[in-house]
Amino acid sequence: MSSLARVIQKLSILDLKATTPIISSVRFKAKIVEKPQIGHGISFRRRVNYPEEYTVKPLNVTNLGGRDPVTGRLVVKGIGGGIKHKYHWIDWKRVGPKEEGKVQEEKVIKIMKDGCRTANIALVAHGDKLKYILATVNMKPGDIIKTSCYIPRIPVRANEGDAYPLGALPLGTQVHCVEKYPGFGGTYVHAAGTYATILRKAPNDHVVIMMPSKKEFSLPAISMCTVGRLSNIEYGSTPIGSAQRNRELGNRPRSGLWKRKTGIHGRKIRKPPPVKTIVAKPKDEIETIVLSCHRPFVKTNRSQFHY
Repeated sequence: MSSLARVIQKLSILDLKATTPIISSVRFKAKIVEKPQIGHGISFRRRVNYPEEYTVKPLNVTNLGGRDPVTGRLVVKGIGGGIKHKYHWIDWKRVGPKEEGKVQEEKVIKIMKDGCRTANIALVAHGDKLKYILATVNMKPGDIIKTSCYIPRIPVRANEGDAYPLGALPLGTQVHCVEKYPGFGGTYVHAAGTYATILRKAPNDHVVIMMPSKKEFSLPAISMCTVGRLSNIEYGSTPIGSAQRNRELGNRPRSGLWKRKTGIHGRKIRKPPPVKTIVAKPKDEIETIVLSCHRPFVKTNRSQFHY
């Protein structure tokens, strides 16, 4: 009886050695979480609740307070609080006729401020359609603005608020809401009081413009832009005035640590960067996939697997 018990005990010990342990230590294990990245066109100040179709009705906004809406993690420390504002949906695409001598005329209804951006906005009407655009310096209610996608042989003498391709305007014209790609919508120059300047023509039907940062971009000549300097010029030179006003703008207090500036904060004279050429994106072509099989799908002698 004792020998049988010893044999059973040895077998149980061998089984325990052969099996892998199921329970492991979880004390030092960390859960890997992807941290949200700052930039890449993502704003952590507010999230706009867009409807399916364009509307001039003010849209509701969800203030994020510097946190990621998915994980709830704090991404930007200096954002929080502030007065809630409705968002006015800007129509960034200015589309007009492509025939010579034809323009689309729109009337400015009113100029208003938008709490979600620095420049003023304008409500314009064409037929029975309303939309918002960015207002220029001298734009006022009752003005008639024109839009055309045709590039004539002689440059156009445009007024403020008119939208034309870059190749249709004379050199030295101040523009804003410049398209990066044709038909993409106004991408560059949205801030209050800013403008880009048309410098010169470039090969391959491109036009070189100088941004407010003094950088030069070479864009396609058929990219649309709006003529004039953006409104609310005094925004950049107006002091905030008080800490309470800064909180109303949605900015949280900083650390308060005073640090002496060293020589690294001085002015540096550097060579300007080279001209950045932007090429129009090719149209997406649907690739046709042809499926062909000249042999049995499965290497087997069974006929039910042969196609």
